[in-house]
Formats: sequence, C-alpha cells, structure tokens
Amino acid sequence: MSELLDNGNFFNQKKVDLSDLNYPLKFTFKIGTLANDFVIEDASSATLAYVRQKMFKFIEEIQVFTDTDKKNLEFTIKANKWIDFSATYVFSDKNGIEKGRVARKGWASIWKARYDVYDQQEHLAFHIMEENAWTKVFDSLFSEIPIVGLFTGYVFNPKYIVGRPDGSKVMRLKKNASMFGRKFTLEKIGPTHNTSEDEIIVLSLMMMILLERRRG
Repeated sequence: MSELLDNGNFFNQKKVDLSDLNYPLKFTFKIGTLANDFVIEDASSATLAYVRQKMFKFIEEIQVFTDTDKKNLEFTIKANKWIDFSATYVFSDKNGIEKGRVARKGWASIWKARYDVYDQQEHLAFHIMEENAWTKVFDSLFSEIPIVGLFTGYVFNPKYIVGRPDGSKVMRLKKNASMFGRKFTLEKIGPTHNTSEDEIIVLSLMMMILLERRRG
C-alpha cells in the first residue's frame, strides 16, 4: 500500500461498494498532510473508500468517498453535538438517509475504549471493545519519551473486537507495526447476517480509528 501511495497508482484502482467486501481490509493513513485522510483497500488491493475528516469544525464531520480524487461522496459521519468524548456519530448516505450510528461510551472509554453500534432502526447491533487496555497505556506513556517515542508504533499495537450483544465476535481491527501508527487491518472472524451489518461496522470503525488516534 505504501508503494501505491508514493507513486500515485492507487488512483486507478477498482472502486468497490462497502456492501461488497473482500476481507481482510487495509486502512492506511496518508502522512505529510494536515487532514486526517486515509484509504481503505480490500484483500485484492481494490480501493473501497477514501475517508477525510473535515478540519476546523465545531461539530466533527467525516466524509467517505468512493473515489480517491474525492468527487463521489457516498457517506457522511457527523457528531450529534459539539466536540465531546461522549458524542454520538450518525452515518448518512449521499441522499441524507440515516444508515446507523456509533456512540462512544463516555467515562467507560477513559480506561478501555468502548463503542456501541446501532443499526438503521436504532437497535443496538454491536459493541466495539479494546482487547487490552494496557497496550494503549504503554503506547501513550512511551510516546512522550524523546527518540524512544518514535518507535512505539512498532511495539504497542492495540486491537479492537467487534461483537454482538450476546458476546459472539464478528471482526477484529488491529493496528499494524509502523513508525507513525498509520496502518490498520480489519479481519472477519465471525459471520454477519447481511451486507448492511458489514456497512455499519466499517463506518463505525472509520470514526473510531480517528477518535482513538487522537487519544494517542
């Protein structure tokens, strides 16, 4: 993926709908830009989405494009209030139809990240939980040490589990070893019932990654 980003060849990759997913998915942040942009590719390196966080907004807003030149806006993710660690983030398609939402569990997420995912009917569909809270603690502590902090991305890499309310596990997102913490992999470890479930999970993880990277 890094080679594609460097030489620009990813602009010609096949565009894939979020309801037609070939796991594992690869999330790769661009570096050297002010915006928090990242590209999502599937197992065949086909581009699924280009995700951009709009800057200087009192209410956080994420734009999800189907093309890397940012001409075809497919989804918008927007907080339901001013920037706050307990905000709910609503997914809407290009026609303004709400597809679902993800809510960070406020104080419960201070120690160990936890998010709740709701479907289009506002039913609780999934939980997203950090597997090992100590990983993020050590990552944050060592990142503050001069020189040593540059290499924490190779050592401390958190993992997140997407599961149903009954406890069954569906997906695992993990940060890959890299200097700037810019690469993530999403694996499917259990069945989903329909393509809408895959869609709201991926949209939720897009928002979660941006929030968790900001935490450190």
